[in-house]
Amino acid sequence: MAMTRQDTDAGRALQALEDGRSSVRLRAALEAGTTPDPRFVGKLIERCAIEPEFFVRDMLTWALTRHPVSFTLPGLLREVRSERAQARSQALHTLSKIGDRQAWPSITTALLSDADDEVARSAWRAAVVLVPPGEESALAAVLATQLGRGERETQLSLSRALVALGDVVLPALRSATKDRDPGVRAHGLATERLLRDPDAGFEFAIEEAKRILALGGSDQQG
Repeated sequence: MAMTRQDTDAGRALQALEDGRSSVRLRAALEAGTTPDPRFVGKLIERCAIEPEFFVRDMLTWALTRHPVSFTLPGLLREVRSERAQARSQALHTLSKIGDRQAWPSITTALLSDADDEVARSAWRAAVVLVPPGEESALAAVLATQLGRGERETQLSLSRALVALGDVVLPALRSATKDRDPGVRAHGLATERLLRDPDAGFEFAIEEAKRILALGGSDQQG
């Protein structure tokens, strides 16, 4: 059977996704999203797991969001169980951008507490987008177990995820402020401050929380 122009273009784009030049891979991902084709999906997902350049990964995700969920979801759900951290992280990021709640069961406690910070951060963002109505409190309780974790960037990601859930997170945050770990207490207080005053800024909120704890006070007393 003779190849059509569309077949030729698709083949060239698929090959270009593996080019050694990031600019070529970026254009190929853009082309795959501009003219969606089911033949692209597998290669786009595969490339997400190994692509070293952030901007190319972002374009790969965009290209996947341009394809029907029925084609992208099965492969992405396999990737969140991958042994490769980048595959898990990028698949979760893409699921958060697609926003289809069929993916919710794949957001497990194991992913929300993944040892890799990038995977965990992607899982937190995806969970907030995909959580079904009525399950926000349960999600908040799981997210609160990660308070005090990691460096400032990781802590800020978690605080943003918790704040996005709204007032349902307050019981979990109040519990965290009584934790034995001062890092957990400070992070809980800072997140509660951000919930009340989103414009406060995370650095200010965390330093204020540390001051309150150093004075032996509580959030309310501070």
